[in-house]
Amino acid sequence: LPRPARGLTDRLYCGRRVCYEVLGVSRQASKAEIARAYRQLARQYHPDRNRGEPAGGEGGGAQAAHEKFLLIAAAYETLKDEETRKDYDYMLDHPEEYYRHYYHYYSRRLAPKVDVTIVILVTVCAISVFQFFSWWSSYNEAINYLASVPKYRIQATEIARQQGLLNKTKEKGKNRRSKEEIREEEEEIIKDIIKNKIDIKGGYQKPKIYDILLFQILLAPFYWCKYIVWYCWWIYCFTIKGQEYGVEEKLYIIRRYMKMSQSQFDSLEDHQKETFLERQLWIRENYEVYKREQEEELKKKMAMDPRWKRYRRWMKNEGPGRLTFIDD
Repeated sequence: LPRPARGLTDRLYCGRRVCYEVLGVSRQASKAEIARAYRQLARQYHPDRNRGEPAGGEGGGAQAAHEKFLLIAAAYETLKDEETRKDYDYMLDHPEEYYRHYYHYYSRRLAPKVDVTIVILVTVCAISVFQFFSWWSSYNEAINYLASVPKYRIQATEIARQQGLLNKTKEKGKNRRSKEEIREEEEEIIKDIIKNKIDIKGGYQKPKIYDILLFQILLAPFYWCKYIVWYCWWIYCFTIKGQEYGVEEKLYIIRRYMKMSQSQFDSLEDHQKETFLERQLWIRENYEVYKREQEEELKKKMAMDPRWKRYRRWMKNEGPGRLTFIDD
């Protein structure tokens, strides 16, 4: 049997008792010997077997047998796992490292049983699925709205008639369908033409599977390498060699000045981008002048807006936090 160990506490492992002594095995015992000793003692001190034993019996009664069974179970739980047994042996050999034993004991007991990697992967997949279907819903809402606008609906209907798609919906004889079915099919044809002819940009654009979170995480190393290569190319061409900016480079600098994302900048009209290029907004001084002009124009629009006038009048006369007896 192992030598008595100092520093044992009631809240760690087997408390003041040595787990090897509880099972009656040595510290060199194998897993099979520990399991065999546990089964023998568990059958002997199982609560069901000692339920009717009086308190003054040989075993000390049912309550004592129950406590003994819990102690045996705790000793077996400690020694059956290799890592836990290694920590326990270290505690027996180094009882003075009190806080280290506490940390290892409770870190193993309170550690999550499920692998954190699996939890993160499942969470990312769930977010990606929700993100993809949410984008599809927004895209369908945009298509339904465009199908209800007379301008786009008339153009789509004219294209469908030129392609002979609407004539196929009107059939006679046995294959004749109800007006409701024909109307639904015509609606789907118009929506398909709008999807093919109109390029929706911005937040309502057609979702792509590479834009969801899962693929963004998987392709992050590729994007980082691509950005580093592009950044080195930019410094070499325009900083070291001093080449002139092309159209794409000019639009990129303008977008950075405006602090807009790529999707937001792509949603702008072509004539707006042409105006940016004509005014040479990739030059910082020209952009500052343009920015001040836009701010002045916005102030004029707000000054002429009737709702803004009412708001300013309300803030001047009443405003929040003032004592008033007006019911409305």
